[in-house]
Amino acid sequence: MKKMMFVGAVSAGKTTLCQAVHNWELKYKKTQQVEFLNNIIDTPGEYAEFRIDYRVLAITAANADVVVLLQSVSDKRNIYAPGFCSMFNRPCIGVVTKIDLAEDEKELINAEKKLRHAGCTKIFRLSSVTQEGIKEFREFMEQ
Repeated sequence: MKKMMFVGAVSAGKTTLCQAVHNWELKYKKTQQVEFLNNIIDTPGEYAEFRIDYRVLAITAANADVVVLLQSVSDKRNIYAPGFCSMFNRPCIGVVTKIDLAEDEKELINAEKKLRHAGCTKIFRLSSVTQEGIKEFREFMEQ
């Protein structure tokens, strides 16, 4: 499986997705520092929300094969600048999380637009709670 670095806002679902990918029990845990969990690098949400921490993300990405940007369908903010992915010098894919909370297709499309503007070339729609999309995401990462 590819080594992935998860990047996203606080409560985007990075740690929960890590647990879902590994078939671990889903337990909420606030990530306080960069954590290396098997093939996933889990980063604190603050690193994506505050530009002063971008250098930590850029340096940490050197340990990953692919950077995965997460955008929660329930977060209406756009924390990613246009071309955000260019700082990683790595393939970047996007994940729309918490799709089980979407009220309509428009919310999903808006979340995807944020990821595309950031530079993500492939986007998955996932729910760690219902497991929707998890299998496809896992299969893609195993290629």
